[in-house]
This record gives sequence, structure tokens and C-alpha cells, in this order.
Amino acid sequence: MEKILSLGRYLFPLSFLLYVGLHFGKPEVGASFVPDWLPAPLFWNYFTGTLILGFIISCLLGKFDKLATVLMALYVLLMIFMVHIPRAGSYENDMLNIFRNVMVIGALLVYAKYASRDKRVTG
Repeated sequence: MEKILSLGRYLFPLSFLLYVGLHFGKPEVGASFVPDWLPAPLFWNYFTGTLILGFIISCLLGKFDKLATVLMALYVLLMIFMVHIPRAGSYENDMLNIFRNVMVIGALLVYAKYASRDKRVTG
């Protein structure tokens, strides 16, 4: 049972590869989520895709994974406030995205607390 449960340490961060694939494979989709008041939507798309990839690598290597996970939770929280709440009235799926992102934030914080391996970052 322990071996199965320990797979979560790898499966959880790897699940974010879908977002990396979307950011780099369909950049116009990611850029469409960038708020109008931010310039250069394609830059922000590639920038966030790179940061998500950094989060995944950090978790897989166990180096600064607690910090990377907390920063990823902050990024998802910013997505709620900068993208999904402003669009919630006009896009039906954005209410669903808000709830999904809250669940992701909870999972990220649980990962940071119980599954991260890097002990250099305390908390």
C-alpha cells in the first residue's frame, strides 16, 4: 500500500504537464486567458508555461519543491482573481474553473505540507 501511495508524489506534479502542453502546444488558447490590461499575451502564456514546468521539475527532483508548490498555489489563486472571477458573469465555465482552482490550491498546499522533500524551506 505504501508504494502505491508514494506514487502520488510523482503523479500529482506530472498531472500539470497538461497545462504545459496547452501553453506551448496551443499558445493562442493560453494567451486568450491573459487579461486585456496586460500587454504581450503570448509572452505571459509562455512565461507561465515555463514556470509550471519549473514547478514540475522542482517537485520531481525534490529541490525547493515546497517553495515551488506554494508559489504554484499563489499563481492559481491569482488566476482566480485576475481571470476567472472577472469572466464569471460572461463565461459559463469560469464558475467551474473557480471551484476547480480552489481544489487545486488545496491539493497544492497539502502536497507542500506532507509530500515535499526539501527541508531547506521550513513552514
